[in-house]
Amino acid sequence: MRNSIKGSSLVALAMLFSMLLIPSEAVNSKPKTYMVGDEEGWDLVIDMESWTKGKNFHAGDILVFKYDSQRFDVVIVNQRGHDSCTVNPGATTFGSGDDAIPLAFGANYFIDSDHDACAGGMKMAINATAPPPAI
Repeated sequence: MRNSIKGSSLVALAMLFSMLLIPSEAVNSKPKTYMVGDEEGWDLVIDMESWTKGKNFHAGDILVFKYDSQRFDVVIVNQRGHDSCTVNPGATTFGSGDDAIPLAFGANYFIDSDHDACAGGMKMAINATAPPPAI
C-alpha cells in the first residue's frame, strides 16, 4: 500500500510541475481581430448593428475600422451618445481611416460623429464578455 501512495504522490507532483511549465499564453486565450463591416468596412453601405449579430465578442478582442477618413470617423461614446447619435463629453474620436480599437469588458458603443451617418446605420453596441479559457 505504501508504494501505491508513493506512486500517486509522484504522479500528482509531476502533474503540478507540468502545469507550472505551461506558457502564460496558453492560460489566456488570444484576442480575436474583427474587420468591422468585413470587406465593406465602416461605411453606410451596411447596417453596423446587423454586422454584430451572431458574433461573440470578448474583452481584449480588437475591432479594426477601415474607412474613408475624409467622410467618416469612429467615436467611442456612452449609451446615451449611441442611442441619440451624439458625441457625449469625454468621448474618444478616431479619424485615421485605419483604427484598431480593443474592446473593454462590458458595453462598448461606437458611432460616426455625423448625426446623419450615425442615424443611417453607422453605429453599433457590443457587449464584450470575459475572454474564454484556453483549450
